[in-house]
Amino acid sequence: MEILELLVLLFAANGAPVLARKLFGERFAWPVDGGLKFFDGRPLFGASKTVRGLFFSLLLTSLVAVLLGQGWLLGLVVACASMGGDLLSSFIKRRFGVPVSGRATGLDQVPESLFPALACQRMLDLDAGEISLVVMLFLAGDVLLSPLFYRLRLRRRPY
Repeated sequence: MEILELLVLLFAANGAPVLARKLFGERFAWPVDGGLKFFDGRPLFGASKTVRGLFFSLLLTSLVAVLLGQGWLLGLVVACASMGGDLLSSFIKRRFGVPVSGRATGLDQVPESLFPALACQRMLDLDAGEISLVVMLFLAGDVLLSPLFYRLRLRRRPY
């Protein structure tokens, strides 16, 4: 059951910024990187990584964890680690010249699911096989569900 609950928390953490954009529009959409550029002249993360999205991810994922009977701390750990993975993948994508909100299958999903699974390994008593399964299921779920979310107008792009 821990794997299913962790997947629910991962989708909450990663869906929360999208939901926040739908709810608040451009309000509170301050870029996490403050518009800073790295020494290569490219954005550190890009304008799509916002304080609003990070905050809403922490809040919503903590709430979902409580609703699952897991406690808010687990939700907070999942959200922090997932958003950290998301920022890392954005940083790497900018270094490779992938535009903001550009697609990089694998890089977009693996850090966002691996980091939280590792961070919660002891809390949920996960072994290496279960962590691998979480990452693979999250990647597959994201790739399969993104086009649906796009058609439902929840996402701006079909990926």
